[in-house]
Amino acid sequence: MRYNEKELQALSRQPAEMAAELVVKRRLVKLVVNFLFYFRTDEAEPVGALLLEHCRITQEEPSGFSISFLEDPERKYHFECCSEEQCQEWMGALRRASYEFMRRSLIFYRNELQKMTGKDPLEQFGISGEARFQLSGLKA
Repeated sequence: MRYNEKELQALSRQPAEMAAELVVKRRLVKLVVNFLFYFRTDEAEPVGALLLEHCRITQEEPSGFSISFLEDPERKYHFECCSEEQCQEWMGALRRASYEFMRRSLIFYRNELQKMTGKDPLEQFGISGEARFQLSGLKA
């Protein structure tokens, strides 16, 4: 995936869904939409970012987890939290951050609203026919 470095830095300054100092060589991590930015604790610009698509979040120990990507499952990014509770919070937030999770949620709630009201809630936006919002495109 290609992206503009300045746009990525601007995105890193946006309000975070979550932010904390986790142990990854003592980095501050910040979740913004589906990017996990990591910073040196004494710097304002991110050292790097992980795009949380096609990845697996795995609990490695009670207060630690890792992120690996489907295209390179052997490479893992390890994170250590202050507590098991914080670890569970981060793992949940990271799993919910992907586009695919959001798409599946939208399809689920769209269908629930359609059952309740008899109307497609996306119709008013003119996007109800788009393939990305169809159940047929949803993998089981």
